[in-house]
Amino acid sequence: MPNVERSVAGLLSRLSGIVHVHHGAIEIVDIARLRADGIRDLAWTAAFAEDPATVEAAQWIVWQAAQELGARSASIHELYMARARGEVSGFTVPAINLRAQTFDMARIVFETATTFDVAAVILELARSEQTYTFQRPIDYSTSVLAGAIAADWQGPVFLQGDHYQFNAKKYAADPEAMTEEIRRACRLAIDAGYRNIDIDSSTLVDLSLSTDDDQQRANYERTAELVALIRTLEADGVTVSVGGEIGEVGKENSNEAELRAYLDGLKGQLAKVGSGGTNGVGISKVSVQTGTSHGGVVLPDGTVGTAAVDFSIHEKLGAIARREYGLAGTVQHGASTLPDAMFHRFREVETAEIHLATGFQNALYENPAFPAELHRQIEGWCFANALDERKSDQTDQQFVYLTRKKALGPFKRQLWDLDSKDEILADQAKKIGFLFHELGVDDSRTMVEKYVHPVEVHRPIPAALAEAVPTP
Repeated sequence: MPNVERSVAGLLSRLSGIVHVHHGAIEIVDIARLRADGIRDLAWTAAFAEDPATVEAAQWIVWQAAQELGARSASIHELYMARARGEVSGFTVPAINLRAQTFDMARIVFETATTFDVAAVILELARSEQTYTFQRPIDYSTSVLAGAIAADWQGPVFLQGDHYQFNAKKYAADPEAMTEEIRRACRLAIDAGYRNIDIDSSTLVDLSLSTDDDQQRANYERTAELVALIRTLEADGVTVSVGGEIGEVGKENSNEAELRAYLDGLKGQLAKVGSGGTNGVGISKVSVQTGTSHGGVVLPDGTVGTAAVDFSIHEKLGAIARREYGLAGTVQHGASTLPDAMFHRFREVETAEIHLATGFQNALYENPAFPAELHRQIEGWCFANALDERKSDQTDQQFVYLTRKKALGPFKRQLWDLDSKDEILADQAKKIGFLFHELGVDDSRTMVEKYVHPVEVHRPIPAALAEAVPTP
């Protein structure tokens, strides 16, 4: 198992002969050893060390190594603008939420992407997932970039903040406080290296109001405000890809009137706040509701029922979004638990992006190689810690299925250290490869590299690390 170092000096000693830190920068002395062992020690130390200075040092070294080795954080904005112009089409970008085993899952994603010459893939984490998976943005970006290094990945790394969502009840009680939460989340994400953020203020849509514009007003006003903020944070000159949303997942299906009300309102609002830093650049995509729900519809036995997806929504609304509003198109949420036979339909109707989360979590928990004893411990944790979320009509199986994601943080170290993880990851790789093919992103590297040019960004060395570096 990789080592978790307890001090900055211990980390430097562990990396001796692999990475040399000097003059506020790093020199990679032995790339092979870094990819094989050193990067794992860095990832585990960043994730599990108890000393904040040691964690910060590991995070910094991973970031710097990724810059040196060409695995750099990037925005997908320019590819999406090319799609809006009709220069590229016929594919759906998978956005994969890595809730567990993030380092190894990122490594598997990039290894599989290399096999199929894929570059159009996003790795994301929702704001709500940060809490229960014990992954702040800097934790997530470090794990993903470390996984990219381990996979010998050279190319753009699309890190995305998914569902930066307004809580409707908290917003009703104090709109400014709730909005400030999202502002802070955006700042933290960009500081951590994210260059793609999805703003979800669709929770503020009020269908009881008389007109579509009134219903969408709070949604587009808050989206515009946050777009303006994000544009002021683009210190490295990269245009962050920002997504909007018109229909909360699991609610009523989206329609053309809602789309137009939101996008027209957003356009007008962005014009008003343009002096605040939007530079005329708005969102690049819009999420819509087509009949799915996050995690799927759970049956009494704990299995997932088949959702009735209305693909015509993507086909119709996506065309309007591209042709009339200059967006890449529509985005699908809550799709990872859909039947395999459905996925090719998303590219056929020109869905721009699809978000995939719970299916990979299920593939971990339900894999035959997952330890039975750990299963029992996680189920016990759910009953001991999440009973307040149980509904009166839920079976035990439904309750565990819906709450076991909350155990990912408390059991994070056990999941990263599973003896059987190689067998589980091999199955995950098969599903990832299948999705790449079905979504039409095989052989997408040349296309992506035509439009996306990651910027090399170096960060100041942490004070504790600079002090620990031996004087020549």
